[in-house]
Amino acid sequence: MHPQGWKQGARGHGGFGGFGRHMGMGSPARRGDVQPAVIALLKEQDMHGYQIIQELTERSGGAWNPSPGSIYPTLQALEDQGMVVSEKVGGKRIFSLTETGREYAESLPDQAPWDDMAGGSDPTRRLREVVQGLMAATWQVARTGTPGQIEKTADILSEARKRIYQQLAGDE
Repeated sequence: MHPQGWKQGARGHGGFGGFGRHMGMGSPARRGDVQPAVIALLKEQDMHGYQIIQELTERSGGAWNPSPGSIYPTLQALEDQGMVVSEKVGGKRIFSLTETGREYAESLPDQAPWDDMAGGSDPTRRLREVVQGLMAATWQVARTGTPGQIEKTADILSEARKRIYQQLAGDE
């Protein structure tokens, strides 16, 4: 039950179907093409629609800038299929995978659909991946951590920021 567009070479673009249109190739992504990317992101953490748009743009290195007109109908379709649920939090609809959605996410290929678009020669790629993992871990602590864990996490992040600036200044 893999939506079209995920596998290598889908729709003749040599990669994820919807990405090609931003490089002068192909047609706009169909809703089915966007689904695996949305599922892959929600596998990492719960997100709202605009956050999904930002992540896809960033992770593709700007090669894919999905519109709200492709993301929100996809989220609604995934909700209708029982793959995601949404909850209103602070005025935003936060989407998360259901058990069915998690099972589906586990069946997807390890290579994320935006990997081909991000470009392998980008020297900041590893840094972006590490920061994204850090954001996911921080979000998890914020949602489920004790007050002590939250405070300790804030201290760790503050120290990391300080050390990064020291390294840039040549002090480390």
